[in-house]
Amino acid sequence: MVPTRIVIVGASGQARELAWYLDEINALQNSYQLLGFVISDLAARTSRDSGERILGDYDWLAAHANEVDALALGIGTPSARLKVGGELQALFPRLEWPAIVHPSVQYDSGTTTLGLGVMVGAGVVATVNVHIGPFAMLNFGCTVGHEARVGRAAVIHPGANLSGGVVVGDGALVGAGAVVLPYRSIGAGARVGAGAVVTQDVAPGATVVGVPARAVVERPPLR
Repeated sequence: MVPTRIVIVGASGQARELAWYLDEINALQNSYQLLGFVISDLAARTSRDSGERILGDYDWLAAHANEVDALALGIGTPSARLKVGGELQALFPRLEWPAIVHPSVQYDSGTTTLGLGVMVGAGVVATVNVHIGPFAMLNFGCTVGHEARVGRAAVIHPGANLSGGVVVGDGALVGAGAVVLPYRSIGAGARVGAGAVVTQDVAPGATVVGVPARAVVERPPLR
């Protein structure tokens, strides 16, 4: 088997975790050859980025497109996953977007669907009839119940629990340790705070926090 030549988009912590997932997959079967990281703007590099592994920006991808088979998103923000995934699909339609699934993940492969560019982290447990949309990310240690649906580029943070029948909209975020009760929905672009317990549907674009989760009321700044 010839390994897939893959580049990770992003260069900070999430990208390093994704690189580790590829290493763990390769320990069982030599599936991927990680070429390195690319970022959209070299001038925007920070101390959190893995500078020594950065190949370049999108211009590097354009110049070396024939040397790359696939891309993976090492980005943890839903809005960025939506934007960057769409941009790169348009720019490089030939490149693959494999679902990257850590070997420790438990899920029913016969009834679960994983969209392109999905990342499923270490220790995730999903059950049956689960749908994970394109570019979505299930971060390490979260759980996903039966019939749950996670939308495009939605991000479920570490230790969160989606009960059976939960629907998470496109570009939504469920914070670390949050719990969403059965058959509740999280609207597109909504944000659920860390540790929140969602007992009612969350409107698109809303931010909810607390136990039970309630919408954050934005107040004007003090003068």
